[in-house]
Amino acid sequence: MINAQSEDKELIAAFRDEKTKTSAFSALIQKYQKKIYWHVRRIVIDHDDADDVVQNTFIKVWENLNGFREDSKLYTWLFRIATNEALMFLNKKRSKYHVPMDDIDFELSETLHAGSYFNGNEAELKLQTAILTLPEKQRLVFNMKYYDALKYEEIEEILGTSVGALKASYHHAVKKIEVFLKKS
Repeated sequence: MINAQSEDKELIAAFRDEKTKTSAFSALIQKYQKKIYWHVRRIVIDHDDADDVVQNTFIKVWENLNGFREDSKLYTWLFRIATNEALMFLNKKRSKYHVPMDDIDFELSETLHAGSYFNGNEAELKLQTAILTLPEKQRLVFNMKYYDALKYEEIEEILGTSVGALKASYHHAVKKIEVFLKKS
């Protein structure tokens, strides 16, 4: 039986072989693109922005996969790149328009309400609106734990934050979301 980790090792080995590099990369994209897209989409909210960030993520993966040391799981490495790309995108957006992060959060919230992201599910829209009120770190931790179902140890690899701090961030995020949802 082939598990996901040994499958990833085979993909990496195939990528490092010039004869199978392109097909291995296509398989890697096929395997992870949807997960990476939704992870990024929850950070940047807008579909077109998420597509751009995902494209940049996979460009970075193509450029750096040969140097991947395999001391972490491939998907946590991919999530770290995607997370960094999404955060850099938001920071560039903020600095380009010289607006504070709160205004970017408001813009993300407006995009959320105007977009076709939720297919009319009122509860999910309220939850996403609540998530956007969280500080960036809590928002990331909450999304990775709640939506991506990552373990704290995996989030630790992605964000470079201790498990204890991640648990505290998640706990605070949940409490703030509960308060927000009770108010609305």
